[in-house]
Amino acid sequence: MQINNNQNQAELLRLALNGDNNAMNTLISQFRPIVEIIASKYNHSMLENDDIIQEGMIGLIAAFNSYDESKGAALKTYAGRCIENSIQSALRKLNRKKDVPQDNFVPYEEKYLGDYQGVLSAEDAFLANDSVQHLNNLIYEKLSVFENEVIKLYIVGESYGEIASKLGKTPKAIDNALQRIRKKLKDFIF
Repeated sequence: MQINNNQNQAELLRLALNGDNNAMNTLISQFRPIVEIIASKYNHSMLENDDIIQEGMIGLIAAFNSYDESKGAALKTYAGRCIENSIQSALRKLNRKKDVPQDNFVPYEEKYLGDYQGVLSAEDAFLANDSVQHLNNLIYEKLSVFENEVIKLYIVGESYGEIASKLGKTPKAIDNALQRIRKKLKDFIF
């Protein structure tokens, strides 16, 4: 099947949406170059090229499923916008801080994970792991050995009193250590 104009595209789309796999495959093969052109603008992003193209293809299929010819836009124009939106949405989601769980802590080290393993989605786990790596490096560079011990126990939910008891210090010493840690880490964004 060859797409010659908007009318043929609309007919192919109707066939594809009614279950004609050949029509869908023809549409996808005709629109794939558009996906690749749009994806090429994002080659220097955090996603690999194949992942960017995959996100674009998701946008293309969404465009096919939601296209309304009566709105006046050509299918090619509408699909291009949906492809672009899908790629940008994936990149925003990858960069968004709010996708890292805020109501719980991000595990600091394997020995502190306990019952939290398997709770995070694959995407959240990737983002959390990246954040943990950055935090881990920063902590070992910026904090003293004592401050490291304090932050490890604080992150897993220990109270000032429990931390003081475990480290043989007073709660005031723990509070002072946490204040120093906050000052040292305040400009760190992960």
